[in-house]
Amino acid sequence: MARVVAVHGIGKQVLGEETLLTEWWPAMADGLRRAGEDGAVARSDVAMAFYGDVFRPAGQLLAVGDPRYRAADVGEGFERELLLAWWRAAAETDPAVVPPDAADTLVTTPRSVQAALRALSASRFFAGVALRAMVFDVKQVHRYLLDPGVRAQARGRVLAALGEDTRVVVAHSLGSVVAYEALCARPGHQVRALVTLGSPLGIPNLILHRLEPKPQELGGTARGIWPGGERLAWTNLADQDDVVALVKDLRPAFGNAVRSALVHNGSHAHDATAYLTDALCGRAIVAGLE
Repeated sequence: MARVVAVHGIGKQVLGEETLLTEWWPAMADGLRRAGEDGAVARSDVAMAFYGDVFRPAGQLLAVGDPRYRAADVGEGFERELLLAWWRAAAETDPAVVPPDAADTLVTTPRSVQAALRALSASRFFAGVALRAMVFDVKQVHRYLLDPGVRAQARGRVLAALGEDTRVVVAHSLGSVVAYEALCARPGHQVRALVTLGSPLGIPNLILHRLEPKPQELGGTARGIWPGGERLAWTNLADQDDVVALVKDLRPAFGNAVRSALVHNGSHAHDATAYLTDALCGRAIVAGLE
């Protein structure tokens, strides 16, 4: 089994293990080099826990690929609330994004969903992302958190990739939620470093309060369960402009033992490879292997 298990993020349903590793491995190697640890990890040490196909519709004659979603397909409740959260975050960091007016109407007004999608399509973060892909991403998060079957399948892929010799888990975006829950579901695992990149784990109500196991309530504040033993080191990296990582500092949600840091990914704030090339990522990986 692999010493380092990688867990990809949202919107990778048409890729696969080897395809993703061809993107992740060079970036990871560069991060190790930036950290002065060139050669500390070999490509053969790394495996990708792939779960994207869980969200991929089965191929059909003349209808292969993602559903052609429209604004009207954004569901009430969770999906509209997540879209609103992305809109607010994008408006706070990107001058090109018009801030939502009377944003609370988004949860009940389909026209406001269209406004949110238009605003986000003008942002640096979602530049070049088709509307149907944006809606599909929202629905992926929704399905993982609220569909027990999908959740079990995705989490099972990570659990299957974890071996007795796995010491490091590097997880991006939605993958950080899947990896976190997988580690919690395997007491006594030997993972020594969890490295989360662009993680939405700290978003209250939408993500944090829906985690399995459920967070504890401490003085009116939700505190997530620690995903391992005392020897586990958790490093969380977030770009200030990363809309998916709405809560940059995970310490209030999971305790002061989380090492939270801000990194600078340029125009590709949420891109996994940008996170992986940072020296902080390289150092966190090597620390788990020592």
